[in-house]
Amino acid sequence: MAAPDIVVTGIGTFSPLGVNVQDTWTALLAGESGARTLPYPWAEELELPVRFAGITKVDPTEVLDRIEAKRLDRGAQLALIAAREAWADAGSPEVEPTRLGVDWATGIGGVWTLLSAWDTLKEKGPRRVPPMTVPMLMPNAAAAAIEMEFTARAGARTVVSACASSNESIGNAIEHLRRGYADVIIAGGTEACVHALPLAAFAQMQALSKRNDAPELASRPYDSGRDGFVLGEGAAALVLEREDHAKARGARIYARVLGGAVTSDAFHISAPDPDPNGSVPRAMRLALEDASVTTTDVAHINAHATSTPVGDIAEYKSIRNVFGDHLDEVVVSATKAATGHLLGGAGAIEAVFTVKALQERTAPPTINLTAQDPEIVLDVATSPRKLPDGDLVAVSNSFGFGGHNAVTVFATA
Repeated sequence: MAAPDIVVTGIGTFSPLGVNVQDTWTALLAGESGARTLPYPWAEELELPVRFAGITKVDPTEVLDRIEAKRLDRGAQLALIAAREAWADAGSPEVEPTRLGVDWATGIGGVWTLLSAWDTLKEKGPRRVPPMTVPMLMPNAAAAAIEMEFTARAGARTVVSACASSNESIGNAIEHLRRGYADVIIAGGTEACVHALPLAAFAQMQALSKRNDAPELASRPYDSGRDGFVLGEGAAALVLEREDHAKARGARIYARVLGGAVTSDAFHISAPDPDPNGSVPRAMRLALEDASVTTTDVAHINAHATSTPVGDIAEYKSIRNVFGDHLDEVVVSATKAATGHLLGGAGAIEAVFTVKALQERTAPPTINLTAQDPEIVLDVATSPRKLPDGDLVAVSNSFGFGGHNAVTVFATA
């Protein structure tokens, strides 16, 4: 029996660019940046070398009920907001609970809760540690919150694969829908670790841009002056559905999800494998094979493109290895320039951007690219770029610490 076709029927996001998909997409097309100087006094007090990040445009506690927010770590708060938008956008489908699943992701988990509880323990003693600390800090907290919100009983699974996490969660959702484990799955990812410790640690790795005087210009993928990524926070969700189920209920379909693949480098805990014939290009080839398309079918790529000197060139060489001369016909977007790097939420929000690009036939711009690295020969959209008429195929890439690689292939509805 042939595997069922999978479609996207709802999308949601809560990001540094906006409180919903429309606001986020509009800001992205307008070339806005979500990077801003941190409002937290500890950034100055601790003399952090990096004092800016892509923090959400609105605090999630302004959106959620006070009691509800109190019981969720910031990452789970963001996830629940995004999932609610995606579910409403899908028409709040009536689904038997045992046919509704959740495939969610995070890269780090409840770091705010963990570090706050540690401070409380040191300063006030064990009796003052909040009793909900463990349920709030566990990496699967967001998946659990979404599962309970929508009574999803076909499984609530959590992927933790660093910056490839939520792209991998989408891949898992594809597999679970194809296998018949569910009819509808809420997939996506979240991250909220704009906290002093992660900022200090990433800075010590020389991974972050240090442009404290101009945060909005700091993330500059493919630019000769790139000096590291901008840490971001946010969440994004996609309602994925068997096409027959979606059509039976008259759902609007944004795009088709053709396939995906994951591989691992087995090379280095944080550095990308520089081999242009290695696991990164293999992930792209396997994803295209799973999607039953060829490289010449692809018109658009949302690249991982974090704005690190080493990472951007390594990804470019891998893409060139896979696509060859056809890459010159592909429009590439590097949207982390606007959002910052959402770590475990990055693949999900970039999947939403890929879906919107296909729906509106517009590749979003890569901001801050003023002097393209001559070693990176790509057609990068620096302003909104119209995509061709007809059926379109787009690829979304995500790669993470530990050598995790995840690629998903989408197509017009």
